[in-house]
Amino acid sequence: MKYSLITIIAILLMSSCSGTKDLSRARVEMPASYMSGDTVPQSADSLTLADVKWWEFYSDTTLTKILRTALDNNRDILKAAAKVEQMRALYGVAKADMLPQIGLDVAYSYETNKYNGGQSDLDPEHDLKFPISWEVNLWGAMFHAKNAGKARFIASLEDYRAMRMTLIAEVATAYFRLLSLENELAIVRQTLKTREEALKLAKIRFEGGLTSETVYQQAMVEYSSAASLIPDLELRVTSMRNSLTTLMGEFPRDVFENRDVLFDTDFTDRLPAGIPSDLLKRRPDLRAAEQRLKAAMADVGVSYADRFPSFRIGFTPGFENDRLKDFFKSPFTYTIAQLTGPIFDFGRRKKKYEAAKAVYDQSRFDYEKAVIGAFTEVNTSLTAYNKYRENLRVKTDLRDAAAKYVQLAWLQYRGGTLNYIDVLDAQRRYFESQVGVNNALLNEYLALINLYKALGGGWS
Repeated sequence: MKYSLITIIAILLMSSCSGTKDLSRARVEMPASYMSGDTVPQSADSLTLADVKWWEFYSDTTLTKILRTALDNNRDILKAAAKVEQMRALYGVAKADMLPQIGLDVAYSYETNKYNGGQSDLDPEHDLKFPISWEVNLWGAMFHAKNAGKARFIASLEDYRAMRMTLIAEVATAYFRLLSLENELAIVRQTLKTREEALKLAKIRFEGGLTSETVYQQAMVEYSSAASLIPDLELRVTSMRNSLTTLMGEFPRDVFENRDVLFDTDFTDRLPAGIPSDLLKRRPDLRAAEQRLKAAMADVGVSYADRFPSFRIGFTPGFENDRLKDFFKSPFTYTIAQLTGPIFDFGRRKKKYEAAKAVYDQSRFDYEKAVIGAFTEVNTSLTAYNKYRENLRVKTDLRDAAAKYVQLAWLQYRGGTLNYIDVLDAQRRYFESQVGVNNALLNEYLALINLYKALGGGWS
C-alpha cells in the first residue's frame, strides 16, 4: 500500500501525541475561608482590601510621593522591567522559529583543475541565491518551545508586579518606622525637658535645705537616663532615613522636612479579606509560579519531541553562471527534504526527557508550596492585625492612666503627703507608656501593611 508524504506525517503526529505523558496541572485544595485572629473562620466577602489601589490605601500625601519616586527610580524595579523586555524578546524568537528562514548567498569562486598532466580547466562561478529552509513542527517541539517562551515571559511580568508589590510594602514599612523613631525621639526630648525642669527644682530645694541629696541625685539619674537615649535614637533615625532613600533610588537626604511627626489612627474595625480562591488570581507571585509550572510542562513536551527524527524542507532559488553577462539567463533551483534523527544515542535523549519531567515535578511542588505559604501569610497577617489593634487599645488606656497618675503624684507631693521619688516613678511610668503607645501604633501600621501585601494589594 502506498501513502503520500502528508499521510505519513499525519500518522506520525497521532502516534507521537498518544505517546506523551499526561502532565496535569497542580491542584491545591482551597480553604473555605480565612481564619481570623481568634481562630474563627471569616465569612467570605465579595470585596477585599487588596482591591483598593495603593495610592488610595496609603492616603498620606508624603508617603504617596515617596512611593511614586521609588517605583520610578528603584534599581531592582528597573532591573525587573529589563528582565520583562528580555523574556518578551525571547518569546518572539520562539514564535519566529516556527516560520521559514530566508537567507542571501552572494558568492564568486574561481577553480582550476588539471588532471593527468593535461590542460588546465578553468571553472569560474558567480552565485546569487536565496536559501529558504523550514523545519516542520512534526512532533510539536517548536509549539511547546513557543508555549514555554510565552509562559516565561508572563512569569517575568508577574515577577515585576510582585516586586512592585514588595517594594511598596517595604517603602511603607520604612516610612512608618522612620515616623515612629522620630515620634519616639520627640517624646524623649519632651521628657528630657520636663526632667530638666524637675532637676533644677530638686537642686534649688536641696541647696535650700528642704530635701536631702538623695532626692537631688535621683532627679539627676532620671535626667541622665533620658539624655542617654537621644544619641542612639538619632543614629537610628538617620539609618532608617538612609534605608528609605535607598529604596527610593536616591542619595541620603531628609525625605520630609518641616513635617509634624504624627500618626493617623483612623482604622476601620473590620477589613475585608475576600474569597480565598481569589488569592490565586490576585497575587502576582502565585501567578508567576503557575506560569513557571506551565513552562516546565512545555519543556517536557520539547524533550519528548526531541527523541524523534526532525523533518526539514529546503528550497534555494537564484542564479548561477560562469559569466556575468549571461548571469540572469541562468536560473538555479535546489530542493531538499531531509529527515534526520538518532539511531543509537545510548539513552541520552530519554534521560533528558526524564530530567525535564523531574524539573516539572519540582516546579509543581514549588507552586503548591507558594500557595500554602500565601494562605499562611494571610492568616498570620489577619491575626497580627487583630492582636496589635487590641494591644494598642490596652497601651492607650495605660498611657491615659499614667498621665493621671503623674498629675495626682504632683498634687500629693506639693501637699506634703508623697515623696519626690514617687513623683519621679510616676513620670517614668508615663514616659514608658508613651513609648509603648508609639510602638503599639507602629506595630498596627506594619500589620496592616503586611495584610495588604499578603492579600495581593499594591502591585497595580
